[in-house]
Amino acid sequence: MTLQERVEGLKRAQAQLPDLLADIAQEATQRAVEKAAGLTPPTGGDLSGTNTRTGELKQHWAADSEIIPVRQGSDWVTILANDKEYASYVDQGHRMDRHFVPGLYVNPESGLLEYDPAAKVGLIVGAKTPYVPGVYMVDAAKEEYRRAVQEGSCRLEGLLE
Repeated sequence: MTLQERVEGLKRAQAQLPDLLADIAQEATQRAVEKAAGLTPPTGGDLSGTNTRTGELKQHWAADSEIIPVRQGSDWVTILANDKEYASYVDQGHRMDRHFVPGLYVNPESGLLEYDPAAKVGLIVGAKTPYVPGVYMVDAAKEEYRRAVQEGSCRLEGLLE
């Protein structure tokens, strides 16, 4: 291969590079979103905990993340996100202090827990455990993103050959 042929090959590779980088970023972000959603409760048959029955937290990974790369200067940017206000508590863990809730009471007729802000009663609520450990789904998703980018870099090497 002559030097001129090598230069032409590198120019062709350079023209393909932005699209290839965007593809790698999109695929890596998609895998990160799937990893985060896969680790988000409910996982399996366990439905214990707030909002695990709806699966709303799990669904928001795909809805709130920006998987399609956007060019910002010389960078391709994607976003892994979940805008549910309690997502960080599930991810990082949180304390569960016992506390008084005014207006919360057990209805003596039905036996059900009810809330009436005007009621002159209240209950102390809390959990059996003072701390709920985190699931760390974001950390796992970041690691999956790194793995996907590393695998994608093999395609870059093939482009330069």
